[in-house]
Amino acid sequence: MRIAVVDYGIGNLHSAHKALLRVGAEAELVEDPAAVDIADAVVLPGVGNFGACMRALRSRGLDRSVSAAVAEGRPFLGICVGMQMLFESSAESPDTPGLGVLRGSVEWLPESVKRPQMQWNRLEVDGVDPVIGPVGDWYYFVHSLAAVPADPSTVVATVDYGGPVTAVCRSGSVTAMQFHPEKSGEAGLALLRRWVDWAREQTRVA
Repeated sequence: MRIAVVDYGIGNLHSAHKALLRVGAEAELVEDPAAVDIADAVVLPGVGNFGACMRALRSRGLDRSVSAAVAEGRPFLGICVGMQMLFESSAESPDTPGLGVLRGSVEWLPESVKRPQMQWNRLEVDGVDPVIGPVGDWYYFVHSLAAVPADPSTVVATVDYGGPVTAVCRSGSVTAMQFHPEKSGEAGLALLRRWVDWAREQTRVA
């Protein structure tokens, strides 16, 4: 199974790529939209400003390939700002539309808490998820905004940070997580391994 880690020139691309290699994935950093188009599964990492990330993605023509991967039902993983970019808009960059493959917006964390959330936090899992599992582990978060999906049923895990904050969404072939599994030690590597195993299974079924 070939996994394309989308390289649009911004963010934690290399650390996400190396973490996938550590768990035995056949992952490759790709800049060419054509390489995304032929991948069996796609990973979209990201850190920094929503608008800058979206502009970089679009300037390379990678936005169309990312949207096509989701539309075709290929296993897809969005990480941190890579998760946020999948939504329709972000309060951080209101003039820059997101990819819109997930309905909803990205909003600032409450003013009552320190922004960014820069800490380890424990997932609260709703039910049993094939990637997250039935019990939430501790993962590393660095973010000032969080997704507010239009369909609450897509939220499979939250964290408590001044109230419930969306940590993981799942919609069809898309898994999107606000935290950084590649910076979350053994728990993060185990989660990436489960995602890779799940993606392989989905590829075989397809």
